[in-house]
Amino acid sequence: QINLVESGGGLVQPGGSLRLSCVASGLAFSSYDMAWFRQAPGKEREFVARITWTGETTRYADSVTGRFTISRDNAENTTALQMSSLKSEETAISYCATRLGGTIAYNLWGQGTRVTVSS
Repeated sequence: QINLVESGGGLVQPGGSLRLSCVASGLAFSSYDMAWFRQAPGKEREFVARITWTGETTRYADSVTGRFTISRDNAENTTALQMSSLKSEETAISYCATRLGGTIAYNLWGQGTRVTVSS
């Protein structure tokens, strides 16, 4: 069974840091670009970061550039998102995702992990 499972969410104070992880199973992980998205309460899901299958190229949403870092470990089938200088408005459910079958749209999603930024 193909699956993505996120972890690492929790409560953090504004200005704090958090590291999210996503473990993939049932797919040739090293062949796929991976991405992180988030959905804040009452808002649409938005792109956060992406990393190519080799890990050589990354891309970030403007709002997180310089504060977030995406990485991957192909030997462990994991991708991570290191988040720092978090803001209260970044309270959201974070999802990792990939694109199977060469599609443009992301079509495999994890269940999400909740990030709450609050004092």
